[in-house]
Amino acid sequence: MKMTPFNKLGVSRRGLLLGGSAALAGASLAPRMPFAAEPIKTAGLYTVPVEQQWVSRIHIAAEAAEAAGQLDYSFTENIANTDYPRVMREYAESGVKLMIGEIFGVEQEAREVVAEYPDVSFLMGSSFLHDPELPNLAVFDNYIQDASYLSGIIAGAMSETGNIGMVGGFPIPEVNRLMHAFMAGVREMKPEATFQVSFIGSWFDPPKAKETAFAMIDNGADLLYAERFGVSDAAQERGILAIGNVIDTQPDYPDTVVASALWHFEPTLHVAIQKVMEGEFEADNYGIYSFMKYGGCSLAPLGTFEGKVPQDAMDLVNQRREAIKAGEYTVEINDEEPKSS
Repeated sequence: MKMTPFNKLGVSRRGLLLGGSAALAGASLAPRMPFAAEPIKTAGLYTVPVEQQWVSRIHIAAEAAEAAGQLDYSFTENIANTDYPRVMREYAESGVKLMIGEIFGVEQEAREVVAEYPDVSFLMGSSFLHDPELPNLAVFDNYIQDASYLSGIIAGAMSETGNIGMVGGFPIPEVNRLMHAFMAGVREMKPEATFQVSFIGSWFDPPKAKETAFAMIDNGADLLYAERFGVSDAAQERGILAIGNVIDTQPDYPDTVVASALWHFEPTLHVAIQKVMEGEFEADNYGIYSFMKYGGCSLAPLGTFEGKVPQDAMDLVNQRREAIKAGEYTVEINDEEPKSS
């Protein structure tokens, strides 16, 4: 596929739930409001419902910043790609100073709008790197491979057969890297593990994800990696375990979801807010603020599975988590499409 003329970073997006475990991991990076500073007029532009996993993390962080008096936040959801540039322009004309959202499906057109409004700061999820010619556009994505790797260690210990099913949305770099990190974690405990990998071609189609998961269970999988909604439903119905992604769904599947790799958008947003307040917002790659060492991702509490994961696995999880935070261990970032083994 021919790429647009931007530097390819290898990234994209994911899926749900606004309730439960709103991430506060980036609180240490929260900006201090200047005396008598006005909240930044901010708009969120989303192509899916704000309940969708990936977008929900942005929405939760923005609402928390509004509650803290840092933002004056409004949003529009379910924007078609063809309408996205129009909505960007409407918000820019309304006096918005910071725009957050996702331009994966409309890279070229969105960047043209960015160029039209140099006084607006744009913080956008993107599959490409920032462009020095667009100094008011910073890009991000959820590089949560650190947490995905740790969840894989737990999965490897909890799977009896080592036959693991993995259901994703699209084989894009962001999804690919999380799957590879998860697989690397599994192999720490089960070097001979095998993986069934499938992509449903949608960011939000729980019934299709569920049917795909059922097929994997029928083919011997005893644990599922739920990158999409619907997978944990299949696991629950068939009485096997699952590992979650981006949000903590254990409250909804207390006997099914063992652990989840969580994304916290707060560190990314807090840095952007600080830069806007100081008049120093510039073209940059905010992807690094999803790394564990910045508080951008974490492993969800085991909750109902506390004490049920083998101790040797938990010892390795704790050891690697501390090493990752200290910069002494690096989880590989592999953006290639994963294959079934």
